[in-house]
Amino acid sequence: MNESVYLAQRGESMYLIAKRMKLDLHELMAANPGIPTATESVGGAAILLPEPGAELKRSVVPPCPSGFIYTIRAGDTFWLLAQRFGTTVEAIQRANPGLNPRNLQIGQRICIPPRAYTPPACPAGFLYTIRPGDTFWLLAQRFGTTVEAVQRANPGVDPRNLQSGQVICIPVRPTPPPTPPCPGGFLYTIQPGDTFFLLAQRFGTTVEAIQAANPGVDPQNLQVGQQICIPVRPTPSPPPCPSGFLYTIGPGDTFFLLAQRFGTTVQAIEAANPGVNPRNLQVGQVICIPVRPPVDPRECPDGFLYTIRAGDTLFLLALRFGITVQAIQEANSGLDPQNLQVGQVICIPSDASTCPNGFLYTIEAGDTLFLLAQRFGTTVQAIEAANPGIEPENLRVGQVICIPQD
Repeated sequence: MNESVYLAQRGESMYLIAKRMKLDLHELMAANPGIPTATESVGGAAILLPEPGAELKRSVVPPCPSGFIYTIRAGDTFWLLAQRFGTTVEAIQRANPGLNPRNLQIGQRICIPPRAYTPPACPAGFLYTIRPGDTFWLLAQRFGTTVEAVQRANPGVDPRNLQSGQVICIPVRPTPPPTPPCPGGFLYTIQPGDTFFLLAQRFGTTVEAIQAANPGVDPQNLQVGQQICIPVRPTPSPPPCPSGFLYTIGPGDTFFLLAQRFGTTVQAIEAANPGVNPRNLQVGQVICIPVRPPVDPRECPDGFLYTIRAGDTLFLLALRFGITVQAIQEANSGLDPQNLQVGQVICIPSDASTCPNGFLYTIEAGDTLFLLAQRFGTTVQAIEAANPGIEPENLRVGQVICIPQD
């Protein structure tokens, strides 16, 4: 009696079917692994009726010294098993003599022989077992190689038909060359998009200097991660600057802009930097900025010295210090009111009648006695003493006060 299919009646359970058909309940349940319990109603289900003793037959385990035992499931065929486990139909048949591949039984136990595939030689890499979803491209990305290198290391392997469990060779990149010597610079690791030209621009050197520091490096075949030597230009000795200060050229700097910024002239900067080409200033270049000679305080006996700030005009200074533009011009012979320079020092005359030991100052927005003391080199107590009745917490814009001078 071969296995047959029985359509369960309404209300029937596996227990009742086994009893009616005089079958072993355990064999019936094993033949129908999808039925959870023996007492549950299976009415309307197609029930596989096993041949009496089939469970015993299926339980026989064939010898399998070099493979593993596998239990047949619904839908299994020798061809599908060969595909799944990386072997062949012929190898499965040889491992299971007498087994009819066209009559496999659910629950039957068979021998799956070892893989027939011989791993490839892989002297310059390592062996890898294909997993679901693997492609040559993904493997190349994962292991830092290329699709072409993986294909060359696995001749005969079809990259469009990789099998789970298949063993392939992953080539390893050759050991990078030793770190180049770089006594006159620093080591740099190549990044995506780098070229000798861009590196020369970034680090203030030349393509020729980089090539000379890296003999044997092909600039047309730079590799990401490759280390090269970036030569550093020798730092020139700073120019002498006894009457000024050293300044490092920044992007956009010109002698004209520097003269405007620091209250000097183009001619003075050129004189302080002989040999410097003002039309070829280099970012990072150090030059000397001459400083205007300080004004002798004796040239301003009836006032105080003031350093011009951005936005100053003689008109605004006259308003601020309670004097006239004419008085400022008279105290500064030769002063060009149309060409005041930031940093330029001038004399601000004071009205001796109301502020004999200082000068008059007009309060502006934001002023405090503390800030005025800091600005004019005096103290809050001295300002308060020179302005009896002043309310430090209630200064008014336009209010005129006396700033004492030592």
